[in-house]
Amino acid sequence: MADPIFHLLAGAPAPVAPYSHAVETGGWVLVTGQLATDPDDDDTPLPDGVEAQTAKTMDNLGRVLSGLGLGFEHVLQARVFITHFERDYAAMNAVYASYFPDDRRPARTCIGVTGLARGALVEIDFVAKRP
Repeated sequence: MADPIFHLLAGAPAPVAPYSHAVETGGWVLVTGQLATDPDDDDTPLPDGVEAQTAKTMDNLGRVLSGLGLGFEHVLQARVFITHFERDYAAMNAVYASYFPDDRRPARTCIGVTGLARGALVEIDFVAKRP
């Protein structure tokens, strides 16, 4: 197995904890969970509502993927963490689904949690694979 590459990418959101944006080995890319932070101004408050936070989170994941020369079409697995599962599950799904074609959606796990960094409503991470 090749030595892992630890990616910290310019243009991606500033890490909210000590981590790399992604770790890559053997063509597999593990993308760290992203929040709805503003990649251009880390002091900007998170957007209101799960729809806006899901869209911003997915856009931030897109920035990480793009910085690695990848796109949403390379995502094979996703994990979604939401703090208000019953209230926000359907709304989060509607936004999340808009990023993938109906016939090419990644495997996914969705977990209700008691809290996320910065008081976020949603966090999403990915496993992607280079072609």
